[in-house]
Amino acid sequence: MTFVGKYELESQENYEEFLEAIDFLKAKTDHKVVTEVTQDGDDYTWTQTIPGWTWTSQFTIGKESELVSMKGQKFKAVVTKEGGKILLQFPEYHFTAEMVDDKLVMTCVTPGEKGVTFKRVFRRI
Repeated sequence: MTFVGKYELESQENYEEFLEAIDFLKAKTDHKVVTEVTQDGDDYTWTQTIPGWTWTSQFTIGKESELVSMKGQKFKAVVTKEGGKILLQFPEYHFTAEMVDDKLVMTCVTPGEKGVTFKRVFRRI
């Protein structure tokens, strides 16, 4: 299933715990997050927006790309796609995106025994 589309946050789990784990509590917000994904072959543009704050990453599946984290940090990584899921290792957590029943589901997991799993579910708009 394609990731292309525009999505609005429907639900999330462990958001505050995740922000605390990556030391980014200033991002705490109750605003609705909007995610937009465009695709041309293996090239993607992934944009997330909340009022007053937008961050965009462009990447090609299987190639090293310069990306931007939610903290605004630039980093290089290879984005992969396995079993219909997009996988990416951010500096502080592992990111997975997949389509489940026409909903975009993003999961971020911090490392270690006390790792935090943060999950967001988005519906198409």
